[in-house]
Amino acid sequence: MRLWSRELWRLVGWAALGTCLGWLVGMPGLGLAAGFAVCLVYHLRQLRAAYRWLTQQPQDEPPAARGLWGELFDRLYRYQKSQRITQSRLRTTLARIQESSEAMRDSVVMLDRHGDLEWWNSAASDMLGLQTAHDRGQHITNLLRDPRFISYFNARDYGEPLTLTSPIDERRILQYQITLYGDDERLVMARDITRLHRLEQMRRDFVANVSHELRTPLTVLSGYLETYGELADQLPPRLGRGIEQMEAQTQRMQNLVNDLLLLSRLEIDQGGQDHQHLDVTALLNSVGADALALSDHQHTLRVDSDYPAQLVGSEQEMRSAVSNLAFNAVRYTPPGSTITLRWTAFGQGACIEVCDDGEGIDPVHIPRLTERFYRVDKGRSTATGGTGLGLAIVKHVLLRHDAQLQIDSRPGEGALFRCVFPATRLITPATPPRNASSMTQ
Repeated sequence: MRLWSRELWRLVGWAALGTCLGWLVGMPGLGLAAGFAVCLVYHLRQLRAAYRWLTQQPQDEPPAARGLWGELFDRLYRYQKSQRITQSRLRTTLARIQESSEAMRDSVVMLDRHGDLEWWNSAASDMLGLQTAHDRGQHITNLLRDPRFISYFNARDYGEPLTLTSPIDERRILQYQITLYGDDERLVMARDITRLHRLEQMRRDFVANVSHELRTPLTVLSGYLETYGELADQLPPRLGRGIEQMEAQTQRMQNLVNDLLLLSRLEIDQGGQDHQHLDVTALLNSVGADALALSDHQHTLRVDSDYPAQLVGSEQEMRSAVSNLAFNAVRYTPPGSTITLRWTAFGQGACIEVCDDGEGIDPVHIPRLTERFYRVDKGRSTATGGTGLGLAIVKHVLLRHDAQLQIDSRPGEGALFRCVFPATRLITPATPPRNASSMTQ
């Protein structure tokens, strides 16, 4: 404020001096105008000096000046200096980021808000075939033209990665992951997972081959044991008990092999060939009857279906998934429990629910329930004849139907398994569903 007051007093002084000189010659008005003109010329000269400094020589020291103009020049110079330091730090940081990205084996591609390429590392040139001289500024989908990538890019749902072959080498398998940042900009990362893909393929082939090879000896053993089992009354008690145990273990091994073969088929086969319109109510009634027979009528089975839509999918696979959920509910709930199979609307789509009022599951186990051979109670699962693959099969079946499995359970509050299907998997028939609501006991 002191500098501003001085400028005002300087203006008043020049005006007063001009007025006095003009009064001496009989023209005070002209003298006042001359005083203002002197001040105007001074400020115009300082403004011209500031313009030349900022436009022609911004790196030099500011022009020499006193008063308000001197303070203004000093502040502008300090601001410029701080900006140059900040820019230098940003350039250094950006250079380090680019250097670290260049050192990465994974592809890194930076896109602007429109999806156009801004920058990428050398790994991206090697994996994706990007060329600096021609591709900068191009839209990413003009270079990665696989329809699955285009759909993944436009969907803006990047929770799960996308696995595709390399656009320049079909022998390489790449896993894409897109991240949103900044002003709707995107970072595309591609990882070469060819080795992991081959190892996974070898594992699937090994499990499938071993499971297939085990079927023949198990069938032979089962046949002979059944034959001897028919003669159990004529055998010594100790030998008869041994044959019964061998029959039970052979049956358990056959169930395990069948589940492994089914899992292998679900992983290898792309699916979709046998998809049709499914009457979900009829499917739930059939599975409910099978579950009731498994429980020897010691549970209450309910089927509730008030939703008219049909499901587009594989009847065999959906029967396997729902049966696994219903049979698990029978095996792991005490007699007298109520098990409900439900087909109802959920969000924008629909869902199949299998719920019970049994002992429930500790939430700590829920994230791992769909892992192969994971058991909450190993001894109890073995006693009930489970293979530990049921929920893994359910998970893979749902993935092949664009659905997801949700599990909600608390100890002492029962368990709810919900298979959620998107609206794209639903068909509304012209006639109402059969047996919209039924109960099996």
